[in-house]
Amino acid sequence: MARITGTYDRKTVGGEEIAAFIPHALPPADPPLQLDTQAHERLRAAEHALSRLELAGQMVPSVEWFIYAFVRKEAVISSQIEGTQATLVDLLTYEAGAQTEPAAEVEVQEVCNYVEALAFARKQLSRKNGLPLSVRLLNETHHRLMKGVRGAEKQPGEIRSSQNWIGGTRPGNAVYVPPPPYEVPRLLGELEQYLHAEDALPPLVRAGLAHVQFETVHPYLDGNGRLGRLLVTLLLEEWRQLSQPLLYLSLFFKRHREDYYRILNRVRTEGDWEEWTAFFLEGVGTIAEEAVQSARDLFALVSRDRARVLAAGKATVVASRLFEELPRHPVVTITGAVKLLGTTKPTAAKAIALLEKAGVLAETTGRRRDRTFSYAKYLDRLRVGTELE
Repeated sequence: MARITGTYDRKTVGGEEIAAFIPHALPPADPPLQLDTQAHERLRAAEHALSRLELAGQMVPSVEWFIYAFVRKEAVISSQIEGTQATLVDLLTYEAGAQTEPAAEVEVQEVCNYVEALAFARKQLSRKNGLPLSVRLLNETHHRLMKGVRGAEKQPGEIRSSQNWIGGTRPGNAVYVPPPPYEVPRLLGELEQYLHAEDALPPLVRAGLAHVQFETVHPYLDGNGRLGRLLVTLLLEEWRQLSQPLLYLSLFFKRHREDYYRILNRVRTEGDWEEWTAFFLEGVGTIAEEAVQSARDLFALVSRDRARVLAAGKATVVASRLFEELPRHPVVTITGAVKLLGTTKPTAAKAIALLEKAGVLAETTGRRRDRTFSYAKYLDRLRVGTELE
């Protein structure tokens, strides 16, 4: 028998019935969520993979490399799921201060907002007097997520006061109609209580449940998908599953986008929390393992290239310093190198030329002036999954 996970607020508007779904509070009940043998196996695999990812982050000299890279990878992919047409290379080129197309800058700004929003939320949670995991924190994070981009006119940082819907042209033919606005504050309050309550369910499972509940409530007029996935990142750190945001889980959701939306909806229509939990745990385990391998590959590449740079003839201290900046600045301009190194333009240009000759940097514009250089081999490994479909 299907579990009932909520009720419907039904009303007729313009001759059409609108059925807005109002979810029951977490955790699932009647019956409670059951983890079968396969789910337990996926849970153990996911926990083990996260432990390996945590260890990979601790074993390298500079975990900041991977935080920088993986946060941006998550930001790009999560934004792409919502239709943003920006790639990781677009983002890194923009951050380097290189010339970009005006249309691309608008798309990239959405991704930059995601990076800023996550940094803000993590800082609040880490500070003694910062905001706790709460509706207020979500509102402040949402405000930063939506500032100055598409959807900026849709009350950034404010709980919606009107009905929204997903799919279709109006609530009457929508794929899903979230709760009516007068129910949203209560539902978010219940979600906040659940995040701070004692629960026998494992933290990874609870993070997956919280994501579904947030997406089901759909509390904002725009940006719900991105903030709901960002919430998972915060919960994994808050609940000590990872000490740093090294998991780019949105890649799994992007690969399996149809299943992602279908299974989310089955929780509402069929009460199938078990299917969602299995899907979510599979995603965590899969992407964590891939992130471990990616971290190893990137670290090995940097180590090999460092040795090449140091062994190269006419290697300079400035060139070596610039090389050490590349994992956090894999796209660079001469002007950018001047700022990074605190040196002169001729010295920065010479350092770039040395790294280009060593096969580390590659010029990407083909121009004689305002040139851009990339750590191409590093980017080729990092950007897997971030290209537009």
